[in-house]
Amino acid sequence: MREPLLRCVVPVLMIAVWQLASSLGVVNEFVLPSPASVLAAYRELWQSGDLQDALKISLARAAVGLLIGGGAGLLLGVASGLSKSAERGFDTVLQMLRTIPFIALVPIFVVWFGIGELSKVALIVGAAISPMYLSAYHAIRGIDPKLLELGRTFRLTRAFQIRLIILPMALPGILVGVRYSAAIALLALVAAEQINASAGIGFILNNANQFQRTDIIVAGILVYAALGIGVDALLRYIERKALAWRGAHV
Repeated sequence: MREPLLRCVVPVLMIAVWQLASSLGVVNEFVLPSPASVLAAYRELWQSGDLQDALKISLARAAVGLLIGGGAGLLLGVASGLSKSAERGFDTVLQMLRTIPFIALVPIFVVWFGIGELSKVALIVGAAISPMYLSAYHAIRGIDPKLLELGRTFRLTRAFQIRLIILPMALPGILVGVRYSAAIALLALVAAEQINASAGIGFILNNANQFQRTDIIVAGILVYAALGIGVDALLRYIERKALAWRGAHV
């Protein structure tokens, strides 16, 4: 009970100082709206139904991009971890992709895929591949060789070694990769929704910018932040459940 309370102390203090500075006129309300103004903007978006619709669309974009990009990264990472030939084939390209900021891909993706949904999802896919690939690859390569030797001693086939030793031992690293990949996918979502978005949280932010509604802009930014925290909390919960068997065997 004490730990959750401690986690809330700093955010609550920050909000209190923010509100006090706004009330005293230290901070310009137009430049940085007060928490009360941001809350009112959030209520306005919620009551109109715009926020719920935008959340559904943005989450769908992020989920599709993460599933495709994370899934591809997982398959390539597992393949490269298990096979030297696959590593030689995929690693260089994926390491190059990792070094390119996903925001730099926006212009070429617009040329390739247009300004519709495809370019937005493609950007999220491109951003989500590398983190998942690296996590899966290193999780498999980091397995204790003695465990693999034990499998060979018991004359396990390669398929059984993968099923009974490699994947279970690599699972913690893979799940960390899922969390990291999800975080990068949400960052890419923010960039993707600046590509002529006609719906989603990015669309709300762009509209607010045109009408100089900084209260709505701040509210939208905080929604993005809440999405990141919520998704990470969900994945942490799934990770604990998926790895519960390890604690039972310690």
